[in-house]
Amino acid sequence: MKPIKIIGTGRYLPPKSVSNEELSKVMDTSDEWIRDRTGIRARRVVEGNTATSHLAAKAIENACADAGIEPAQLDGIIVGTCSPDTLFPSTACWVQDHLQVRGMPAFDVMAGCSSFLYGLEVASNWVAGNPNKRVAVCGAEVFSKILNWDDRRTSVLFGDGAGAAIVSGRVEGDSGILASNWGSDGTLASILQVPAGGTRMPATHATVDERAHTVYMEGSKVFKHAVTAMSQGLLDALATAGVGPEDIDVFIPHQANLRIMEAARERAKIPVERVFSVLDDYGNISAASIPVAICEAREAGVLKDGQLLAMTAFGTGLTWAAAVLRW
Repeated sequence: MKPIKIIGTGRYLPPKSVSNEELSKVMDTSDEWIRDRTGIRARRVVEGNTATSHLAAKAIENACADAGIEPAQLDGIIVGTCSPDTLFPSTACWVQDHLQVRGMPAFDVMAGCSSFLYGLEVASNWVAGNPNKRVAVCGAEVFSKILNWDDRRTSVLFGDGAGAAIVSGRVEGDSGILASNWGSDGTLASILQVPAGGTRMPATHATVDERAHTVYMEGSKVFKHAVTAMSQGLLDALATAGVGPEDIDVFIPHQANLRIMEAARERAKIPVERVFSVLDDYGNISAASIPVAICEAREAGVLKDGQLLAMTAFGTGLTWAAAVLRW
């Protein structure tokens, strides 16, 4: 076990909520069509010049307040995102600018929707055994600015938001990560991507006209591989931890859509009543989905000290990650 403690959690969701009914007024869709296929009722959307770093900074501020520390007392900032402010510098450095803190390492982890769990893996190795270290791990996304709003297959799925956790090496009791599992399969990179904007396809008038700077997804292939990766990653983590699905008190999967979540849960044999979801109100907020759900589970009294929390995710790459944590 990696002895770590999450001493604070925080989230920030943009105030503007866009319902399925509102989307049906501007595209060929309906509330019934979206709900039946995804389980999503609404999603949050930023306005104006709000960027991913703005949401991340607010979530980290809230997590620090929950932990009883100031952002300047952090020993590191890790931001997981696939909708960064800029190609460079990292979104984490823009977060430092918003928080007006400096000195500590700040960097991004880009593993798509798996990014928060990737960041948690990095942070837990960073602080384990060192009671003086406190690292902020944040998942943050502004997907509304990288979607093709004429493509109902993708645009109805995603939302904007950020969630954060403060990971500490100071542990009392048996809190920690019992086991984790993470990996990737780059041969599947092409089925979920934003094609243009990097060195493979630099920005041109043509790439803008072709909307190549927006999300491209081969939905059926993503679904198939997502279910397999999420469930197998979790099963491997459970086996390494030496616990069974019936031992899990709270299960927070990546909130991609209801069908993927349910299929992964069934394969892993986690009891349905142990699932905690925020999908209905927020949609797929990618790297932010798990930390936002953790924060809300704590506030609702669902996630308590001493309980076993299981998490699993998949993302572009394709990546996957899972962890079993004693809260």
